[in-house]
Order: sequence, then C-alpha cells, then structure tokens
Amino acid sequence: MKKRIWIIALIFGLVLSLTACGGGNKANNSKGAEGSAEAKGNFEPGREDGELDVCIASEPESIDPALNTTVDGATMIQHLSEGLIKWDDDGNGAAKLVPGQAQSWDKSEDGLTWTFHLRDGIKFNDGTPVTANDFVYSWNRLVKPETTAQYEYMLDMVDGYDEKVLKVEAPDEKTFVVHLKNLCPYFEEICAFPSTYPVKKDVVENNDQWTLSPETYISNGPYKMESWDHNQTIKMVKNPEYYDADSYTAEKINFHLKDDHNAIYASYRSGELDFIGAFAPTEEIPNLIASGELNVRPQIGTYFVCFNNKKAPFDNPDVRKAFSLAIDRNFIIEQVTQAGQVPATAYVPNGIYDAKGPEGEEFRKVGGDYYSVKPEDYEKNCEEARKLLEKAGYKDGKGFPEVTYLYNTNDAHKAVGEALQNMWQQVLGVTVTLSNQEWNVFINERQQGNYEIARHGWVADFNDPMSFLDMWLTGGGNNDAKYENPEYDKLIKEAKATADQGKRMELMHKAEDILIKDDGVVAPIYFYTSTDMVKPNVKGLYYTPLGFYFFGKTSGF
Repeated sequence: MKKRIWIIALIFGLVLSLTACGGGNKANNSKGAEGSAEAKGNFEPGREDGELDVCIASEPESIDPALNTTVDGATMIQHLSEGLIKWDDDGNGAAKLVPGQAQSWDKSEDGLTWTFHLRDGIKFNDGTPVTANDFVYSWNRLVKPETTAQYEYMLDMVDGYDEKVLKVEAPDEKTFVVHLKNLCPYFEEICAFPSTYPVKKDVVENNDQWTLSPETYISNGPYKMESWDHNQTIKMVKNPEYYDADSYTAEKINFHLKDDHNAIYASYRSGELDFIGAFAPTEEIPNLIASGELNVRPQIGTYFVCFNNKKAPFDNPDVRKAFSLAIDRNFIIEQVTQAGQVPATAYVPNGIYDAKGPEGEEFRKVGGDYYSVKPEDYEKNCEEARKLLEKAGYKDGKGFPEVTYLYNTNDAHKAVGEALQNMWQQVLGVTVTLSNQEWNVFINERQQGNYEIARHGWVADFNDPMSFLDMWLTGGGNNDAKYENPEYDKLIKEAKATADQGKRMELMHKAEDILIKDDGVVAPIYFYTSTDMVKPNVKGLYYTPLGFYFFGKTSGF
C-alpha cells in the first residue's frame, strides 16, 4: 500500500509495545499504548474534552473501499467499515486477526473453497442488514474494469478473476462462499483488507459522489461519518448499529486533514492534537527520540525512487542502474532522515517471511543483497555508476537531458530529493530539477506516467513477498513505473499458481533478480521505520502490521 507521510507496519510475529510519550519510555517497553501520566518537555497535555483529535495526513485520496490505495485512507475506512475478518487489539498495543462481519469460517480439504458464516444482527449505519449478497456485489465490483480499482488484483486468487466475474456466491443471506483457483497462504489477511469491505449497491450505483458526505456515506463499521469539512476535518462518531459498539470507548474521533508539518507539530505541542504521524521537524528528531517524546517503530516497507521505464532516458536499464548506484544511502539515513531507517540493499524489505514462515529465515536474508551499502564501497558503486552511464552513451553526463524528480509536498521528501539531486550531479554530472505537488495531484500524475523520476514508497498489504512483487506485472494498477517484462510476468504468475511454498519463494527470488539486478526498475533507498507522537494521557491505541492505527478503543481524553 502506498506510503504517504506516515506508516506503522510491525514485522509479523514480532510483538512490540507501543511507545509511550512520557516517562522516558523506549520503543520496546511493556506499557503498550499507555503513556506516562507525566507531560514531557514543553508539550501541553491533550485536551480532555471527550474527543480524540488526530492527524495522519491531509485530504484522503478516496474513502471508497474499492478505490483507496493509501494507508491514511485505509485507516479512516477501517474505522467506518468492516470486512469478513478484522484486526483487533491483542492486549499489548499490537493487533491480531479476529472474526469481523463473519463469526466463523471454514475451508474445504483442498483449501480452495472458503465458507464464511455471517453474524446475526450486522447492519449498515442506516439500519439495513448486511447480507452475503453485499459481499458478492462488493467483491465483483472491485474487479470490474469500469470500477478502475488499482487494487483489483487483490482478488486474483479467486476463481473467475480473469473473466472479471468472480466465483463467489450467497446460498443464503448469512453464508458467503468463495472459490479459489489456487491456494493462497495469506487469504485471511485479504479478507481483512479494506478493498474487500462491503458497500451498499443502491447507494453506490445511484450516486457517484456517495463517499463525500455523511448523508450518503453508508458503511458498516464501528464509526460513522458525522461531517466532512473538506481539507479541514473528517469527524466520526460511534455507530449505534454496530454489533459490538459497547466495546468502543472513543465516542468521537476527529481526523484533522493537514499537510503543513510546522502547523501540525505546533498543534500537537499546544495540545490541540492528541496524536500525530511523522510530522516532527527533521532537525528535532534526534532530540525527540532521545527524550522519549517521539516513537520510532520498525515496519515492513521500502522507500524508493521510481523511474518511468517508458520515458527516455529511463527506458534504458543502464541509466536506471547508474542512478541507483550513485545514491549514498548511508548519508540519507544518517544525515537526512535520522529516524533509524536501514539502508536498502534490495527491494523486498526486512520482515517478510520466506518458505518456512516466521520460524525460518526472512526472504531478504535468503535473497541477499543486490549491491553493497558499506560506506567503504560507495566509491566503487560510483565508479560502476559512471561506467553504466557511459555505456548508455552519456560519458561524464554529457548529452544527458535535464530531468525532473517529482515528489509530494513534504519537508522530509524535499530533503531526500535535494540529497539525491546533489549526488546525481556530483557522481554522474547530470542536472536534475525538483518539483513538488499536492498529494492527490502527485498520485494522479505518477499513476498516469506524467513524470521522469518520482518518489515512491510501499508497505506490505500482507506478509508475503507477493505484496511487493505483483504490483510490477505488466498493466498492473499500481505499476507506476510502466514496467513490462514477459519473463517477470511469467515468474509471478507461476508463483501465484503453485501451493508449494519452497517453489513459490524460489520463483519470487528469481523475479526480484530481474526487477533489480537485471532491469533496475526502481532504486530502493531505505527500509522504513515510522515516527509518531501520542499524548501520554491517551491509552488504548493499537496498530496492525500493515500500518493502520485504530483509535476506537482509546480513552483518557
């Protein structure tokens, strides 16, 4: 899923406590989401007015479950809607998969037929019942070409996907049956993913603006939209129709929609906001980490440069690989981002399982590195980069056209862009200009291929290398690089079709070899960490391994 400004994604199986903002607590203490009662430094305590005020991003791209592609939008959707399976608090500030709209499910002996048994009394927030037919409609809507959902491939393991008529059925209102064309080891996580959440057919088909106001945003989650002051706030209140409403303690959650980092940070300092994502000024991050006021967490994701593989000069893999090798990844994480990131030696990040799952070595360990990030090897990388650029016909950068690096408006992304700009000029002798755009404009331009080089980031949708690799299939909805390689496509499709975990992983390692070693489609920079700040009086936050925060069971404000 696209990383915008902040993402938390903990490695599956690794239980880390949510860092407290007070009392000098560190990232792996045992206090879960509870902070010290002591206010820290110059920060004012949160306002205890019964409303939780948070800021994770600016105006969301979309809160239509089928159309959203970003973590911030998905976080909002998961408060407003619910799938067959959901994430719930594991008691330690992290999350686990539990029954959602389905109270139970079973699968056939061959693992290809899944039967979900829906709860009694589940309703949309307008009081109408949620039925199995709502899932039949919503899942088919996701894959239909006219929906233009970038995440339509999330259901490519379902039989009928290729024909865009899924083999899903509702033998009665309480039973939803899914027929898979091949085994999928992460299918339960798919059933908890926002793209698969139910929507009401009559609402969706009678109003193409249904997501934009509380009167028409009909959903089935623990909260409902109270108001949406666009580019200001989305306010949510508890949904009395939700089957488990009593377990949600936050009566009202206000998502502030801002992109001015200084203003967001000031609002947190003053006590206006109870929680903020990665908005702390870069120059203050080391001190905030040292004082325990800023939380740093590991996550399963990669920050990278995306090249438009269809646009010269980046249609040449030697040019792409030259630009990648010229990047001093250690300088970026040590002098620019300064939040504990790990220099990326490949595309699929740390934390992703290989064939033996959580008991075995990770995919990254098995796959190894594609280039050295040892400081003493950087000059060798630069020499190789210059040779590759010369091979492409641009010795010492002569004749290389001026190109533009595109990023979404954000001080941290700007700082990384400026570092890259300088490295490419110094090492390769090329001129790169910087251009920034507001988030939704940026996403559209990158998706349409209206760029040469662009900032990108991806965080796991589920714990499997496929979450990072199938996005680069020819014509894929999230293939912003416009990459095409029949051999790569063949490997990914074979990996999707086999149930043998060892064979799956072997095929995906080969695919990553092509993606990075041979074609240099993207230039990985670092593996993510995430930073955030939460008021010490706020208790009960929990998060998923995919980057979503849940605020519904918080208290103390």
